[in-house]
Amino acid sequence: MTQVEVLSAGRDRVGGYKVDVSRGERVSRVSSEWFSRPADERYLTLSDLYAAVRGRAERSRTRTVESAAIRVEASRDDAERLALLLPGSDTPIAPTHWSFGQLASLVGAPATYLRQLPAPLAGINLQFGLSSHRAEQVKTLEIEDGRVELRAATGPEYGRIFDQELVAAVQRIAGNGTGDTRWKIPGVLDWSTGVYNPHVDISQDTTTLYASDRDVFLFLVDDLNPIEAGRLRDGSPDLYFRGFYCWNSEVGAKTLGMASFYLRAVCQNRNLWGVEDFEEITIRHSKYAASRFAQEAAPALASFANSSPMPFVNGIKAAREKVVARTDDDRNEFLRKRGFSKAETARIIERVLSEEGRKPESVFDFVQGITAVARGKTHQDARLDLETRAKKLLDRAA
Repeated sequence: MTQVEVLSAGRDRVGGYKVDVSRGERVSRVSSEWFSRPADERYLTLSDLYAAVRGRAERSRTRTVESAAIRVEASRDDAERLALLLPGSDTPIAPTHWSFGQLASLVGAPATYLRQLPAPLAGINLQFGLSSHRAEQVKTLEIEDGRVELRAATGPEYGRIFDQELVAAVQRIAGNGTGDTRWKIPGVLDWSTGVYNPHVDISQDTTTLYASDRDVFLFLVDDLNPIEAGRLRDGSPDLYFRGFYCWNSEVGAKTLGMASFYLRAVCQNRNLWGVEDFEEITIRHSKYAASRFAQEAAPALASFANSSPMPFVNGIKAAREKVVARTDDDRNEFLRKRGFSKAETARIIERVLSEEGRKPESVFDFVQGITAVARGKTHQDARLDLETRAKKLLDRAA
């Protein structure tokens, strides 16, 4: 029985497996989320996350109002207090920090400057902007939780996708996200041994399920079922597993999107290592965003979750077998014809030599060299450019 078969057949008996994270890309998006989330934005199960975002959606209401009909009130007794009165209601609505910025942006006012003013003066300026707002209409998202707050203020064409809709779509393929299906919160790479352990207790330090008052972010993997896609230099299997992350904001803080990929490991601070075949789609919250989510994003997520890894494995195999250079002249010509500078060409060849103990020959060798050089780039645009070019090479070989 192969190592992969052992891992697939005996989940509860296997502590981990050896991985080579010197290959592929490093993706830091999940790590950025992990570092920035306070304790009250971290959830241990998809059920808990769904209950939180559904609860706030049920307490919310949305409506479209004439901007000129919005009244701004400031308290003489409290220089910091600003409230809004919307048509059809006598209940004051308190703008959040986020929605105040949206309102100011809609009417062309500098939110940072207004926040520095006493509330009565800020109110006068905001009222003038609302009264003379050319777009005329504002779509609001209000929530009642002890008091009524304005969570978002957007244009009338804003297509809201509630966070609960995304979480529900993930639940349909991932259950609770804790291992009750093949999709779960990831394990951790032990840097001292190079062993990735998929069996890690879920805690606030390890979870990758997040939600704030502005957004939601989820990252799950299928790390109990690794896939062998070729062999490493020492003859051991080159193991990958599938992963995806997705995000949304129902208040207009960001797009809706999701990314799917194969990876070799996740470390303690939630950096993704050895990433291959990275694909991403985003959906702007335009007028038809909800229908696009139903027709594109949710089916794409389900398709990836249920798809066979064989196209990916066969692509890696084809790239390994496609020898494109046997001499130094061949190597230089292969890279220079594809737009790499003389300095980049030398660095790519050197990285493969240092990591593999030989100079690149196959398309896969060159792809690994390019992504290794990309990892050393501090400028994001330069790194993304190299990673994109590497992916194109791999796709063509496949």
